[in-house]
Amino acid sequence: MKRGVTLIELIFVIVVIGILSAIIAPSFTRPTLTEAANQIVSHIRYTQHLAMVDNKFDPTDEFWYRERWQLDFRDPPSGKVYYTIYQDLSRNGSPSTVVSNNEIAKKPSNPSQLLTALSTNNAVNSEEMMLSEKYGILEILFSPSCSFSGSQRISFDYLGRPLFGNPTALETMYHDNFGVTGVRLIRTQCIIQLTNSDGNIRIVIEPETGYTHVLP
Repeated sequence: MKRGVTLIELIFVIVVIGILSAIIAPSFTRPTLTEAANQIVSHIRYTQHLAMVDNKFDPTDEFWYRERWQLDFRDPPSGKVYYTIYQDLSRNGSPSTVVSNNEIAKKPSNPSQLLTALSTNNAVNSEEMMLSEKYGILEILFSPSCSFSGSQRISFDYLGRPLFGNPTALETMYHDNFGVTGVRLIRTQCIIQLTNSDGNIRIVIEPETGYTHVLP
């Protein structure tokens, strides 16, 4: 009789452990989509801050706006989704991967690292900028209100207003009052959608203010 009671107790314990595991396990699963979205929101706000404190305006330079701080997202056929925060001092439309050129933003929590995954000096790269490897992101899509000819970039003017597209390419085609105002301003909500194997999540950049948040 005693042996039977022990067996029943053992079965009961196993059942309870199974139930608890089913309840608790999801809380230990890393919400990678949410983490990726929160990171991007933080970095968009940081880029806006950089643009406002580092006003590039120069009345003697017709193309001063090409140096604006921006986030450049890439979703190439290779499947590696990544982005970089930089000021385009060379005005060639791409971030310099040479550390000494000082184009790429430094990581606030660790100034010895840069907010990119593309530097020629791998030791200064920030692994979280490679969204596909850090968070399993398979695709990033911009809404029509903030994409142009395949370019997925966000920059800000000195007032913190969000702009879309590549400053070098777009404002060469549509020159608008030295880039201060005009066609590149985001005028309706910019929606950035991230997708991984768990589903998708959307980030919203509001027009005019540049306020950025994750859609619930």
